[in-house]
Amino acid sequence: MKNNIKRACIYLPIAMLLIVVLSACGSKKVQKSETKTGTTQEVKHTEKVSFSYSEIEGIGKDPVYNRRDPSDIIKVDNKYYIWYTRMDKPVRSGYWGTIWYATSEDEGHTWQEQGMALGLGKEGAFDSHSVFTPNILAYKGKYYMYYTGVQPTPGNPDKKFEGNSTTDFTAIGVAVADSPEGPFKRPKNNVVIAHSEVSSDFDSYRVDDASLLVRDGKIWLYYKGRCIEHGKKGAHHTQMGVAIADNPEGPFKKYDHPLIEKGHEVLIWNQNGGVASLASLSKSIHWAKNGLDFSPVAKELTTIPMAPGLYRPHLEDGNTANEVPGWGICMRQSKGEAHLFRYEMKHLD
Repeated sequence: MKNNIKRACIYLPIAMLLIVVLSACGSKKVQKSETKTGTTQEVKHTEKVSFSYSEIEGIGKDPVYNRRDPSDIIKVDNKYYIWYTRMDKPVRSGYWGTIWYATSEDEGHTWQEQGMALGLGKEGAFDSHSVFTPNILAYKGKYYMYYTGVQPTPGNPDKKFEGNSTTDFTAIGVAVADSPEGPFKRPKNNVVIAHSEVSSDFDSYRVDDASLLVRDGKIWLYYKGRCIEHGKKGAHHTQMGVAIADNPEGPFKKYDHPLIEKGHEVLIWNQNGGVASLASLSKSIHWAKNGLDFSPVAKELTTIPMAPGLYRPHLEDGNTANEVPGWGICMRQSKGEAHLFRYEMKHLD
């Protein structure tokens, strides 16, 4: 989960803006690369990427609540919508959270928290202890929220969550609404991605952090996985995978191997006719023409956003925009503190 990586984001007072120019290794070029599926793709290397950061109002730093792990952002009518995990302070971990949402009318500088979007599942359900790390897809008149859930540790006499590395499996579920404001309801058997039963698989312990695309008429759900054989060090070996379905409620079929190593946080977007992804652990941006065979296009980035979500108009119902507008919401955390703030991402030619 996103909260397992401790990486400092930039803190800035409101209205101040910091531009950080990040260099990628190598010169700008186009090369041919052989993919895992046996095809050849062109990989365009980008010399520089810039990130800038600013504090936000409404769901920024708060004396009562911690907020973390924001979703991608969509615009409906004249409002931008975002979903995120909220906890009462001093709790900072999303493993004790519920999902809330907020709206903005000024491209994410100021937000109004609207209420809880999804509470805990029923006793005995996979999401009966916590729901967290949401993401969104608008599709054919409905809104699909994908989220991670966890139940109390099996066998714990007090029905508490231990956060161990052996039995506290996570799963990704879906809830559906007719409006971005809800109510979001869980369909029957709403688990769409479960952990693998094969212990050596990259996702045999954790599945988390959904990020969506509609591609070739199918729903592509990118997610991160953690292998149970890595034990307590599993967060450092997180990899990104994908599962594909004909409709948003599934069933989803997992691709047969992971796509990107060292990609603890899943952020993907349409770019240059393919799919790009920011891999946080390796501090790099990868790109795949076919959405599967990723190659790095920018490496050795610094001060990248933590737990980022992007404004992605191609998640909006009926919007065919492919390019990334370049702004989103990420998080900053320190001891006992987690809050959201705004960033911009630009590719520099």
